[in-house]
Amino acid sequence: MKEFSGKVAVVAGGARGIGKAAARKLATQGAAVLICSDQENQLREALVELREGEDLEVSGTQADVTSSADIARLVDFASDTYGGVDVLVNSAGIQRYGTVVETEEDTWDEVLDVNLKGIYLASKYVIPKMKERGGGAIVNLSSVQAFASQKGVAAYTASKGGINALTRAMALDHAEENIRVNAVCPASVNTPMLRWSADLFRAEKSVEETVAEWGKMHPLGRVARVEEVAEVIAFLASDRASFVTGGEYKVDGGMLAALGVTLPE
Repeated sequence: MKEFSGKVAVVAGGARGIGKAAARKLATQGAAVLICSDQENQLREALVELREGEDLEVSGTQADVTSSADIARLVDFASDTYGGVDVLVNSAGIQRYGTVVETEEDTWDEVLDVNLKGIYLASKYVIPKMKERGGGAIVNLSSVQAFASQKGVAAYTASKGGINALTRAMALDHAEENIRVNAVCPASVNTPMLRWSADLFRAEKSVEETVAEWGKMHPLGRVARVEEVAEVIAFLASDRASFVTGGEYKVDGGMLAALGVTLPE
């Protein structure tokens, strides 16, 4: 018996990066998985890869996580098709750069809408379906930047701090309904979003060289693979984590364990 046999999982932002790795992991372990993306071409490519290429029980629908109507339709589709929802992974996210002075208001709204409001909306519509099933598990994708920040990412850092606070609030509000809520907080992960950032800041270097250089900022000496983050997501979504809720779990290669001071040689 596979760990998620008989379970239904919704992965918001499941067409790329960590979300797609989480969808693959859950489906490989027996879950029926529904992914969504606002990009039709990315959704189609992910479904071809996961469903047709790997013969996994993965379906998908185009949906914008900032749209109440889209998310309500997504959750209704999951319920009508599979009978309910047991697991929700909120992995949709974007990165934008700038201080509060440099960040335009529409950019601020875009980041907070996708990264934070998207979690609120998906949870708002999924939790009633989980209650009907007797409980469930929600895993929110946050970041090490919920704990500490680099310069020039005001909106992104604010959104990630909000995710951790929202995770705690949801965990408390829904514990009596047997719904667990946790956050996973990665450092740098080799995703399309990280590579997009690397392309912005690479100067004369290649994207690969820039990603490798960023990897050296982590004590383990490299950036994470999406599969490594998916392992933690799957654990938190599973019955093995049945007494785990309201937590914030770093998958950061030791980054936040280090101080910025060193002893002289």
